[in-house]
Amino acid sequence: MIPPPFCSPWVWIPSWIEGRRPRPRPTLYSPPVSDFRSTTVLLVRRDSKTCMASDGQVTLGDTVLKSSAQKVKRAGKGKVLVGFAGGAADGLALFARFETKLEEYSGNLERAVVELAKDWRTDRVLRQLQAQMIVADSERCFLVSGNGDLLQPDDEGMLAIGSGANYALAAARALLRHTTMTATDIAREAMKVAAEICVYTNDQITLEEV
Repeated sequence: MIPPPFCSPWVWIPSWIEGRRPRPRPTLYSPPVSDFRSTTVLLVRRDSKTCMASDGQVTLGDTVLKSSAQKVKRAGKGKVLVGFAGGAADGLALFARFETKLEEYSGNLERAVVELAKDWRTDRVLRQLQAQMIVADSERCFLVSGNGDLLQPDDEGMLAIGSGANYALAAARALLRHTTMTATDIAREAMKVAAEICVYTNDQITLEEV
């Protein structure tokens, strides 16, 4: 069989061979959590006070869908703060699962997040959820990632997730080290800085404190 014109014999494959080659199955692209650019959530702790702040912007591609979304919620009879970033529906699904774990273990925050992280890593349905979550009470705080990782902050007691996380965290650290501002004031000002830099973060800030 003679190759068709303008086709190199080194790369041309006859059709009868091509028909027998296994074709790759089409797969749906599932972006990693870092690809989601819909929010910023910041946790600041100072003088036995813990404040969690979030912006209100929800973005789909280059379009702003909502400017005043509520991304920080209370659980455990109001004693636990939960903030989530990533897919909105996925974040709410994780929040509901976390509430169930918190009730199951009688308000023990550490046990609840450990069990949630275990389920997130092993459960087939949970593994499809693209989100991150920060949970905190008056004494402890944790970050649960989309890979089922469980992290605690350094001694400064600050965590941030979402598209503007690095900007908010850097501003919060500077304010914590060089001012006497309260945790709530630090969180508010740091979120304003993030909103000025990150196009996926706005200045419609929600603040909750325990």
